[in-house]
Amino acid sequence: MTSNMKEITHMALKGMEDYTVENTTRADIDFIYWLFDEAISYQKKNGFSVWKGYDKEVLLADIDHHLQFKIMSGTDMLCVFSILLNDPFIWREKEKGDAVYLHRIVVNPNFKGQKLFDKVLSWTKAFAKDKHLKYIRMDTWADNPKIINYYRSFGFELIEYYTTSDRPELPLQNRNLNVALLELKVV
Repeated sequence: MTSNMKEITHMALKGMEDYTVENTTRADIDFIYWLFDEAISYQKKNGFSVWKGYDKEVLLADIDHHLQFKIMSGTDMLCVFSILLNDPFIWREKEKGDAVYLHRIVVNPNFKGQKLFDKVLSWTKAFAKDKHLKYIRMDTWADNPKIINYYRSFGFELIEYYTTSDRPELPLQNRNLNVALLELKVV
């Protein structure tokens, strides 16, 4: 990771003075696992599409490669999310090195309803502009129009529906998954 990337990984954004976005560390891993377990439980309880589990090795690699972030308010971890700078297995021919990809956004259930995705997106827009990237891309469950419309309310466009492969390069939770691919042009 470049020193420039390290500089942007820990920052407070305008309108987010009470929050910081910083890299997760291995010291956070037990809490991160708890967040994922709680998210899966919430999905099941509410009849949503459910992750088939989560790949702990991928989460550790995200931490080690400085690709996973946490939004903090004081000592409270409000949510975690990961980014990629390329995603050829899901975005295929659209992958041209001109986007940042949001993955594995998980909100602490104690802080639901605080518009945390808005904070994730604000940070990601600043990151994309700093890196001269044209797009922010993400995927979500194709069979959940409510979440698709939620992301569209932030300006994301629905690009296509796609079924991911079972390739071992994909994290467990992204294999054989019907997804909606969403894209936001960075201005």
